[in-house]
Amino acid sequence: MPTFGELVDILETWFSYPYLNGDYIFYGIVIAFVIGAIWLLSHWPPLKKHPWLWAVAVASAFVTLLAFVFIEVPVRSAVQIYILEKIWDAWTLSDWLLLSTIPFVLIIGLVQEGAKMVPMVFWWARSGRNISPRIGLAIGAMAGAGFGVFQAIWLNNQAILPTVGLPWDAASLGFEGGFAAYWEIFFMVGFHVAASAIAGYGLAKGKGLGLYLLAALLHAIVSYGTILQIELDLSILQIEMYIAGIAVLVTAGILMYRWRKTDDDTMEPMEPVEIEEPVEPAESDV
Repeated sequence: MPTFGELVDILETWFSYPYLNGDYIFYGIVIAFVIGAIWLLSHWPPLKKHPWLWAVAVASAFVTLLAFVFIEVPVRSAVQIYILEKIWDAWTLSDWLLLSTIPFVLIIGLVQEGAKMVPMVFWWARSGRNISPRIGLAIGAMAGAGFGVFQAIWLNNQAILPTVGLPWDAASLGFEGGFAAYWEIFFMVGFHVAASAIAGYGLAKGKGLGLYLLAALLHAIVSYGTILQIELDLSILQIEMYIAGIAVLVTAGILMYRWRKTDDDTMEPMEPVEIEEPVEPAESDV
């Protein structure tokens, strides 16, 4: 099990980029924000009318990071040490990798999608637990973009920029030689946005638990791609098509709800209606 100090070290890596100078760190941040903006444009959240949506994005980024470090990492270690290794030896776990890794990808999905929902649930509760479906979609999209962009900044500056350089440098190396890393970042952010939008829609429709579990399952399926690549000896192109395909399908599905014509086209929260007490008739003296 990782110690508290080791978990703090993991947390610090999200804010420390020792392999890059200031210019490249700036590029890594800009690239991540541009990717996030592209995906958010398809959802078109009403940021001008509802500026509090920015707070949802920022809160999601930091809450999900803390959940990743202090919940996901320890729980995965505990499952490995106290459950799987008590049942099977290391050779068996390796031979049955497609099966033995399922608990880990489920933990990833449950923790990260649950953490992204924290600011969504806070706003939903503040709104009297009565918000329109389109506000639910907007809240979810912003929560997903918040963590997705934050994760993209970390990956850009920790791994991608130090190894393959800027996107145009990576493109010169070919898809598998370097550009695949940016491809994956792009669709990873898109998936975060769409998966959280599903959960936000669930809150608005009174199906929060069910659609949260759906978002977590989809997240687990995306994470499982790494295991499939190892066990099935998939090429970089094949695994990147796998990730992109899921991201596009989930995004297309949620955008059908976002843009369809309904009676609720205002993107406004639904305010509780106050019902006046009936007036008792005055008693007559006759």
